[in-house]
Amino acid sequence: MKLNTEWLRWTREPETYSITQDKVEITTKPHTDLWQRTYYHFRNDNAPVLQMSTEEKYFSFVVKTEFESKHRFDQCGIVMYLDSENWLKSSIEYENEKFQHLGSVVTNNGYSDWATTAIDASIKSMWYRFSRREDDFCIECSEDGVNYSQIRVCHMWKAVGTIQFGIYACSPEDSSFKAVFTDMEITECRWLAHDGQAPDADFHV
Repeated sequence: MKLNTEWLRWTREPETYSITQDKVEITTKPHTDLWQRTYYHFRNDNAPVLQMSTEEKYFSFVVKTEFESKHRFDQCGIVMYLDSENWLKSSIEYENEKFQHLGSVVTNNGYSDWATTAIDASIKSMWYRFSRREDDFCIECSEDGVNYSQIRVCHMWKAVGTIQFGIYACSPEDSSFKAVFTDMEITECRWLAHDGQAPDADFHV
């Protein structure tokens, strides 16, 4: 099902953006980011976030991103922002003319982690698929919107009942760029139930 952009609401509204039924464009503002505590010993919580709410426990959300990032840490991608201390994001972060970081940040109870892999700096488009199975989540990426690779599986302690999820873009340093989001879609959960090692004998759902 195609996502209706009228379902989306700003958690933080950027100064410059446009929204149509088929596309969202965000122009980032310098010194905007999402990060909590861990390692760097600073906290940032001012990135534009555009989300919808759902109680659905099993679904997937797909979006295509295109971006003109050219400065260190410029980023855009998917987000599930519950509150300032509980959220996840996945994106490509520009690093330099040679490579970028494709990865994810998971923040539980005010502490962020960061998992990445290096990709070529020439890549300026990426598809993401965000899937929910109750309070567990899977993030995948694709260069063609067909073949997806897993980035991350994680648990979110505060993701019970209603959650909010969507898109974001930001520029942590002194820069600005345009991020374009298209082909947003909600589908049945593409992250299938686990088929492999059985749960431990004393495990109870």
